[in-house]
Amino acid sequence: MFDLDKITRANIRRLTPYSNAREEFSDSDGIFLDANENPYGTLNRYPDPYQRELKQAISTSNGLLPQNIFVANGSDEIIDLMFRIFCNPTSDKALTFSPTYGMYDVAANIHDVELIKVELNSVFDIDFKSVEDFISDPNLKLILICSPNNPTGNCLDFGTIQRILSSFNGIVMIDEAYIDFSDSTSFTNLIDKYPNLVVSQTMSKAWGLAAARIGLAFTTTDIVKLLNKVKPPYNVSRLNQEAAIQSIANKEEFLKNKQRILKEKKLLYSSLNQLEIIKKIYPSEANFFLVETENATQVYEALVQKRIIVRNRNAIVRNCMRITVGTAQENQFLIQTLKSI
Repeated sequence: MFDLDKITRANIRRLTPYSNAREEFSDSDGIFLDANENPYGTLNRYPDPYQRELKQAISTSNGLLPQNIFVANGSDEIIDLMFRIFCNPTSDKALTFSPTYGMYDVAANIHDVELIKVELNSVFDIDFKSVEDFISDPNLKLILICSPNNPTGNCLDFGTIQRILSSFNGIVMIDEAYIDFSDSTSFTNLIDKYPNLVVSQTMSKAWGLAAARIGLAFTTTDIVKLLNKVKPPYNVSRLNQEAAIQSIANKEEFLKNKQRILKEKKLLYSSLNQLEIIKKIYPSEANFFLVETENATQVYEALVQKRIIVRNRNAIVRNCMRITVGTAQENQFLIQTLKSI
């Protein structure tokens, strides 16, 4: 049975969080002489440390309660906090599936936590039998699952992930950075069912706010409290909060741009599929394709010469590149360049 207290690091349970000035007095009206701020300027005051207005906007948009929402400085902060809160350095372990997002490995190394990498099967999905033995390890505290997966683009099997959630007594973080491009069901619908579930999303991709660094975690109120306890006091700037609020208020623009990307994605797939240089295009529910060529590094370098920058994934998936869907003009230039290589 999952026990949050048991899975949380002892020093985190004992931690008295930093008490910031805006937590002690949250009203926006007053003479503020409590936080050693400069009294002059327009950006001179600290932002809301709990992003209340932004959380309410997110809640209105997706129907989840504000108390089930954590706002981070990008999804990478959420990954980092998962290790900080639940994994003791040198003794605890985390697990992920390979190939996947490289930041899991980086975060594990930063926190000196062993990261078990279980290979996905031939169609880049999870074979439950390959992870079953690891789940019972008492030192395994965290499982990280990217779906839609990066760099493969596919969603991992929903039922298999639920089986992991039901079988594992640690934290399962599902990274849904690309879920807005997919027709698959988000795991945010199941946070009430699984007390060990953390769903990570971002406004960097479909929402077009990569520069604003807005990461979102949807989970139980108890885990949100832990995240708030450990995060830096003012982890998201007021400018970034306001950019996210404005973007959510202009949801029609978000939907229009998403449809444009999905339309271009179909056209790009069709064009890539006609090229002799492209040997395989893997199924994708994201805004990118993993494509196989005879020599990915050679093709990548030829594209760089034309100032077209794709991602060479040859070291992760043999002879593969990851190509993001661009504008119509960018995609056309890519195709014409590939024809000439």
